[in-house]
Amino acid sequence: MINNYWGMAKRLVQLLVAQGISNQRVLDIIESTPRHQFMPESLAHQAYENTALPIGKGQTISQPLMVATMTQLLLQHDCQKVLEIGTGSGYQTAVLAQLVERVFSVERIAALQYQAKRRLKQLDLHNVAMRHGDGWEGWSSKAPFDGIIVTAAAARVPEALLQQLADGGVMILPVGEQQQSLYVVRRFGDNFEQQRIGDVKFVPLVKGTLL
Repeated sequence: MINNYWGMAKRLVQLLVAQGISNQRVLDIIESTPRHQFMPESLAHQAYENTALPIGKGQTISQPLMVATMTQLLLQHDCQKVLEIGTGSGYQTAVLAQLVERVFSVERIAALQYQAKRRLKQLDLHNVAMRHGDGWEGWSSKAPFDGIIVTAAAARVPEALLQQLADGGVMILPVGEQQQSLYVVRRFGDNFEQQRIGDVKFVPLVKGTLL
């Protein structure tokens, strides 16, 4: 267990502010969410550094700056029903769950999903529904979504996710293989507008499921 993680979290938030994160709600939630509980105990001492860390099964917990950036972009729009693709450790899920009414999270690796579900329960976050499934397919039976956030890089924007976005909704996702960029996609009827935010590095969005 980490001693004085509040002080470490406070310093992390100061760094995020210096890096351009301005949404106070996002900063408050990042500060109060115990990131060290979302990773192997052997790495917990690095929990409040601004870095991505391995969580097993070839996956990572995202860099805090990226979590804050994607969440801030999402909250620039009135998103209350959000689809998350890639539950992973559950950290981004926990941040979202404290900022929107309902989160629907899809994870392809059952073992990671089980651990994330347990962590969210420990934090008393009960507005999250989880599905073990292929992130490329989304969660059509729960669509449409005001917002979609994708925490792994797709080679192209998944068509199924575009169709599950509500009219006026927004999707935040990394796209690319060797070179990846973060995009904001808005839906206006049958039209989609894309805005490139900048270069990023994520694990790939892989098709299929694993136990």
